[in-house]
Amino acid sequence: MEKFTVLKGRAAPMPIMNVDTDMIIPKQFLKTIKRSGLGVHLFDEMRYDSNGKEIADFVLNKPAYRQSQIIVSGENFGCGSSREHAPWSLLDFGIRAVIAPSFADIFFGNCSKNGILPIILKPEEVDTLMNFAQSPDNEIAIDLDAQEVRAGNHVFTFEVDAFRKHCMLNGLDDIGLTLQHKQEIGSYEQTRAKDCPWLFSESAAS
Repeated sequence: MEKFTVLKGRAAPMPIMNVDTDMIIPKQFLKTIKRSGLGVHLFDEMRYDSNGKEIADFVLNKPAYRQSQIIVSGENFGCGSSREHAPWSLLDFGIRAVIAPSFADIFFGNCSKNGILPIILKPEEVDTLMNFAQSPDNEIAIDLDAQEVRAGNHVFTFEVDAFRKHCMLNGLDDIGLTLQHKQEIGSYEQTRAKDCPWLFSESAAS
């Protein structure tokens, strides 16, 4: 996955509590197992009317926020069913960070594994960022290494698990973590093939 170091840009203000995973990606779009192509359906029922036309008032449809990579939202973001399609759709749209007072646990973990940084700040700090983001000319900077969110004269620090931080700074998902041990895995397979050749025969493979 893509490394996360410092992210700068306009944040989309979404002052909504309890944004659940069905709001993020409605159930009718869960038929695919591909991570790509879901961004167009992100917040589908909020972005489009019944005729498929964009709803102009929705924040991500506004010209100033169409390219936003950061969302600032209310508490309990990502609640509801534990569908991994939710972070897939956010990432495919271009979202790399979500800032909120709290997150659903499973969604929080799924974000980190897919290269999205979920940041928990105090409610009053989120309110400050929400107001700051109302002006589309204002940029927010997120520094993962320093664990800081910077907005104008405001600097807010956030906590992040050391292992999650390491993975995101180095762009390591579960596959990437495994491939760090590629040499050891190869050595084990060679030794295993010598000790138990029948496990690696064509008949065993079939």
